[in-house]
Amino acid sequence: MPTQPFGLWPSPITPRSLAGDLRLGDVQWDSDGRYIVWLESRGARGVLVCADSHGHDAPRDLTPGDLSVRARLGYGGGEFCVGHGYVFFVEGGSARIFRQALKGGPATPVTPAFGQSAAPTLSPNGRWLLYVHSDGGEDCLAVVPADGSQWPQRLITGHDFFMQPCWHPAGDRVAYVAWDFPHMPWDGTSLYVASLDVSGPVPVACDPRLLAGGADVAIFQPTFAPNGNALAYVSDESGWGQIYVRDMGDESVRLLTDGTAEHAAPAWVQGLRTFSWSRDSAKIYYLRNSSGTRRVMVQPVSGGPAQILSTGEGYTWFDYPSASPTDDALAGIASSSLIPARVVVSSRTGTRILRRSSGEFIPAGHLSVALPVNWPTAGGNTAHGILYLPTGYSPGHEGVRPPAIIRIHGGPTDQACASYNANTQFFTTRGYAVLEVNYRGSTGYGRSYMLALRERWGICDVEDAVSAARYLSDAGMADPNRLVIYGGSAGGYTVLESLCRAPGTFRAGICLYGVSNLFSLAADSHKFEAHYLDLLVGSLPETANRYRERSPIFHANLIRDPVAIFQGAEDTVVPPAQSEEIVAALRQGGVPHIYHLYPGEGHGWRRPETIEAFYTAVEAFLRQYVIFA
Repeated sequence: MPTQPFGLWPSPITPRSLAGDLRLGDVQWDSDGRYIVWLESRGARGVLVCADSHGHDAPRDLTPGDLSVRARLGYGGGEFCVGHGYVFFVEGGSARIFRQALKGGPATPVTPAFGQSAAPTLSPNGRWLLYVHSDGGEDCLAVVPADGSQWPQRLITGHDFFMQPCWHPAGDRVAYVAWDFPHMPWDGTSLYVASLDVSGPVPVACDPRLLAGGADVAIFQPTFAPNGNALAYVSDESGWGQIYVRDMGDESVRLLTDGTAEHAAPAWVQGLRTFSWSRDSAKIYYLRNSSGTRRVMVQPVSGGPAQILSTGEGYTWFDYPSASPTDDALAGIASSSLIPARVVVSSRTGTRILRRSSGEFIPAGHLSVALPVNWPTAGGNTAHGILYLPTGYSPGHEGVRPPAIIRIHGGPTDQACASYNANTQFFTTRGYAVLEVNYRGSTGYGRSYMLALRERWGICDVEDAVSAARYLSDAGMADPNRLVIYGGSAGGYTVLESLCRAPGTFRAGICLYGVSNLFSLAADSHKFEAHYLDLLVGSLPETANRYRERSPIFHANLIRDPVAIFQGAEDTVVPPAQSEEIVAALRQGGVPHIYHLYPGEGHGWRRPETIEAFYTAVEAFLRQYVIFA
């Protein structure tokens, strides 16, 4: 533990180094198992990278520099698929789907430029491309020849939203998830299988059948076994997201996983995966989330106990598991609180690293370990979180306690987890404790915990944030006079509302593109979240008083602690007006504050220059109002 004061430790993580890190996305195999393709976000540009799965060639960029791989349907995701020697990807500027040969050559468009596209999925014979499409507020599943030789056709309509379409290996059926307003995909969705008439020039869907789900059950990631005999999916009908396997012959359904653990993820974006069939259809690789830590498990479909897949290195979080179609190998993205994200392949011979998201120059001994914790909160309830203490500091240490940052995740239906978080390590390496709060309403702790926020947003999250501050203080893990609350988007809303409802609890607040006016949010929301507030707060106009009572802008006069506000100038999810309203109220009330508006940025930072400027401003703000106050 350094001898300098907490909050002023010399850190190897600089604003500039954070600006240079990559963000790694989905990982997929080609259908012959030779190549692995993954997505890298480099600043504002998305790039697909291809590697020989046997290590016979160096990784190389696939997509040309004038194209950016990025799907923009809703919050994005589902950018690409791979098969038959090609990758099909959504281009961010035009929203067109392009085809690119893995061996090189130009990218050619498959779809015209209208609407938004996501989740392209190639048919088993490589002839057709199935995808989610949205235009003019109407969503559907569409199909187009993989070579782009014909105009796309609507395949399936009739619902407000679609996600995770997949082909049966015979090419004569498709499975998909659909849902309608006012639900979100973690509230209630339905699993369908539709037969296809492929006798004509274009496939035609026939007789869509509802197999599972409903208004009070969420379905996630339907996937056919490679041999076509079964369909696996995740359902939370038991109270936890568990994997079920449906026999395509006798239509019997079997529960594959159990216990108080989560096997899905909140579907904020398209293309998410938490399990993958083995090549021989005999087992399923899946991710088991318990208390914010994900293990890779292997479960024989015929029965028997699940085994932990050995991946070495101490990874505690995995994403996008993808099994090889030809070998007993699993690719994905792995990390821990001490290891930045990597693209890895695990097999019988060990785990091989294909790509690192950073240079990994920082010794693990300088970083903080993620510790799952829980504490009592209002009404006799329990809240959960992930705690990071400054390296070398132990609770109960005599002398000065460290300052602490109470970090509130966005969503609000989401979860802080034990993956590598450069933002958190930026603070802990400077001598801050960080508690990432999974307040009531977060995912990963069962359906009932998630539903606790229904009509109580602005209450449960605030109570749990304030009780988190009390928990750190009472346990001797932080200086009660130097507590900071930090959050973005929905987390920024909780920051502002906490500063209003519990003034003096926090020494300062840091709010990134946070919601200040619930009425404005309801009016401005895009389609995906058009009725989200109906569930979180209540329907309008019936509960207008509730919207007013829980909007920070209407009681901003209660804020007295310094606040730092950060906003993207092109944010369409939480427009700049939300931040500018609260900044005007802070100015009128004489509350110390700073405000930074970043041109060219939307709902989050992508540009390296913005990331560097943001962390520089945050560090200066904390020194002025927390460390030297």
